[in-house]
Amino acid sequence: MDAQATSVLNRIIRRIPNKNIENLLKKWNSLSADQLRALDYTRPKWMIVEHVLSFCEENRLNLKHITNLEMIYHIENPDQGTWHACQFAEAQDDAVCVELTQFKEQFKAHLHGVIRHISIKMKKHEDEAIWIRIAWGDNFSKPNHLKPTYVVHHLHTSYVFISNLMAKHKIFLCQALVIATKHGSIKDGHLSTRSLTAMRDLLLRRYQQAFPNAHSRIPQERNTLSSHPCIGKEHSDHEEMRHQMSCEAFGHSPSPKLETAVYRVIYLLYKITCISFQLTTTNKYRGNGNHTLSDREEFFRGVVRFSSSSLLDSLRHCVASGMAEGPVTPLLSAITQRGRNYFVITDKGPGVSSQASAQRA
Repeated sequence: MDAQATSVLNRIIRRIPNKNIENLLKKWNSLSADQLRALDYTRPKWMIVEHVLSFCEENRLNLKHITNLEMIYHIENPDQGTWHACQFAEAQDDAVCVELTQFKEQFKAHLHGVIRHISIKMKKHEDEAIWIRIAWGDNFSKPNHLKPTYVVHHLHTSYVFISNLMAKHKIFLCQALVIATKHGSIKDGHLSTRSLTAMRDLLLRRYQQAFPNAHSRIPQERNTLSSHPCIGKEHSDHEEMRHQMSCEAFGHSPSPKLETAVYRVIYLLYKITCISFQLTTTNKYRGNGNHTLSDREEFFRGVVRFSSSSLLDSLRHCVASGMAEGPVTPLLSAITQRGRNYFVITDKGPGVSSQASAQRA
């Protein structure tokens, strides 16, 4: 095998816990049963890599086989790296009729037509997702298999998920996707996360959602006993209202595990509005010298970032427990309703709910 194949194999094996290596190699189906039994998975990684390399040489495997192993690894472990969502627009009349074979042919034909040296592999997963691995080269250099781009798309949906895409290759990939899916354009979805699973669940609505309902009831076990019936009823009503508001904004069941939400603030007024749950404070911010910003016609710029291991569940708990006052500001509920975690807030509207911009500044 060449140096690239060896490097790719070495990187894959070193990423996997020892206990999972055997299962991955079995799914790869490129080593014999005797070779799999001969491997000692309790040994250090470098020794396992050497043994696997020797078996690959013995079986005359090449880079094509190694990249297939890498795709299996990424499909089995989708929540790695940083994924970005893009959304298709202007669907053609026959967009719903696109089949997998047609998609593959048109996607590959376009990229091979604009880039001389490029490697494209596709796999259809059991959940109907199309996984695409692209190793980019150019007219003079061979594809770099150490820095591939991964693309995941479910046919007949308006979203595509992309990881590790360089800016100079973005136009080529977007053109190929638009042509293969029969759409007119593609735009940034303003949603990024390390969890592809959470991103797909959020955008494809694969989680239990809740909608406003004036007659919804809180579960009986949430009601607490009180010594005075009037006080008990008041507490119960407040608890039910908080629970209902949190569920309407973030759903009943565990939400997709997004880790961050970013709000970029660009204000001309000097009343700086804190995003979190409509808490508003007025302060004077000093610029260069001894003058405050309110003395000059300048923009205030800042970034507010919410972070948590499961941000949506944390926000729901804050509202339901009374730690934060409701109703939930549209800036936070928009994470699930609009399927994004990057917003730009400007001073162009009278209310906070009208200031969430869809464009990245």
